[in-house]
Amino acid sequence: MTAEETRSILTIALMAAFADGLKDEGERAAVKRVAEALGPEAGFDLPGLYREVLLAKPDLAQVAASLQSREARQLAYEMAVGVCDADGAQGPAEKAFLSRLAELLALPSAAAGATSARADEIADSAFAPDEETSAGAAAPAAAATVSGTVMGKSKLSDAEMDKLILNASVTNAALELLPETIASMAIIPLQMRLVYRIGQAHGYAMDRTHAKDFLATLGVGLTSQYLEQFGRKLLGGMLGGLGGGLGRAVGRQAASSGLTFATTYALGRVAQRYYAAGRTMDTATLKQTFAGLLDEARGLAPRYREQIEQRASTIDTRSLAALVRQS
Repeated sequence: MTAEETRSILTIALMAAFADGLKDEGERAAVKRVAEALGPEAGFDLPGLYREVLLAKPDLAQVAASLQSREARQLAYEMAVGVCDADGAQGPAEKAFLSRLAELLALPSAAAGATSARADEIADSAFAPDEETSAGAAAPAAAATVSGTVMGKSKLSDAEMDKLILNASVTNAALELLPETIASMAIIPLQMRLVYRIGQAHGYAMDRTHAKDFLATLGVGLTSQYLEQFGRKLLGGMLGGLGGGLGRAVGRQAASSGLTFATTYALGRVAQRYYAAGRTMDTATLKQTFAGLLDEARGLAPRYREQIEQRASTIDTRSLAALVRQS
């Protein structure tokens, strides 16, 4: 893949991020930070590209026309779908953007539809009812009440909660190592699934909005996180048929995989504390706690490298929705 095609694919990624206006200022700032972080790896002015997309609004037809190979066109579309599905819901503007993009890339409508449907299925699987907790999740489990807030005892033991968080962290780090674009689409749903499971384990009714708001409160961007994961794979030449392969991915993605492990692990731990305390922690405390746990988890990730690589070798990317549901 040429440098021009790489630039075009990243342009389409940013255009997809702004397709709905990206009204959340925190997410917009996070996308800017991703562009700045990936700039040196890109070999061109990625922060400048961010500003161009935001202010000048490039012509999508011209950008799409620069992608000559079938693999590059398919990759650009898969990336755009992943960006639009990062928050779990495609709005009308995003649907219109993806429809026009598929047409401009000359992708068969059936293939484009299948890609979008698969991404939707993975995103929705994060909120599939949990067999062990769904029966009693409609109302918080009342163990004690403080200031009108229920403080419930978890339906999972400490050992089970530890296992749940560690398994999710290892699986997400493993997904980061895989060369398929679709693998990156499961990372955020798995993080949301983790929050969903922890909240339900403490007796709280959970939904997509609550999980999204919780991640946003911690500063864990959805669109920006996917863009960073995808961008590092693209710039490393590891996606799909464009130079992929697990062995090569392990070497180049070790740092990024470790960060994904740490983010997921810290997210699980802070969610555990938040729901165990009856959701009484304020925003400042949540952010401070998450930051401390993230630093701790970064040092923990190398200890599980072998386990992460082993997990990567067993993941079937054809069954990612099931993987998320079963997590």
